[in-house]
Amino acid sequence: MQITRRGLFLFATALLLALISVARASTVNRIVSLDLCTDWMLLQYARHDLQITYSPLLYRYPNHWLPAGKPVHNGTLEQILTLHPDLVLSGEFNASLLRKRLQQLGLTVKTLPLPQQLEGIRQLSQQFADSVPANRQLVQALSYKIHPAKGKSLLLLGANGVGTGRSTLENDIIEASGWRNYVSRNGFVRLDLERLVSQPPDAVLWSKATSASLANLFAQHTALADIIGEPSELAASWRWQCPGPWTFQLIDELAQWKDH
Repeated sequence: MQITRRGLFLFATALLLALISVARASTVNRIVSLDLCTDWMLLQYARHDLQITYSPLLYRYPNHWLPAGKPVHNGTLEQILTLHPDLVLSGEFNASLLRKRLQQLGLTVKTLPLPQQLEGIRQLSQQFADSVPANRQLVQALSYKIHPAKGKSLLLLGANGVGTGRSTLENDIIEASGWRNYVSRNGFVRLDLERLVSQPPDAVLWSKATSASLANLFAQHTALADIIGEPSELAASWRWQCPGPWTFQLIDELAQWKDH
């Protein structure tokens, strides 16, 4: 097989860019997170020897695996500057004005995208690994399988009687786990009570707030008592809130739930 000069040049360029990316990540030691989802990415997949200061959102949404005593900042420009971070990490839709000001002041700011499909999670993970010294668990978490479909329908029920339909990341998760999405329309759809009663799904995934909430009145309607059942821990999982490598584990758990 003959390699052209152009092909050799492109290969060398790609290799150089990869080496530069690794070198940049290796010089990062002090990291500031501005976003809850980047908090969780750093907690799960960043090397443990890094100096990380997390967002003020970290302890507002606790998880069973969340370690205590992690340093958090108050979200102000002044305090972040005193931390002298090598890297500021944020989500795509969070703290846009703060990110812009930090960049104007010469800080390195990396914005991670919010995945809209399963393949986007791989892209997110690659961008994270290119920016942050990551542990081996990140690579191990990126493998998943598509489970065989068995025709069972699943309704992912949100607040105020809204169901999650197609053309969403949630739909990709449902179908990859072997379920069929009960909602056949695109996007987030307001559900019809009469249709649910007359044509119920095989299963409903929903979570109930820890305190009384008007948003849960639809799910608690007496006509739906035999259809919806009790709230599920799978629906309350933080993995729905922030897509990441952990989403692939969620797919396997949904598949196991389907088969029981």
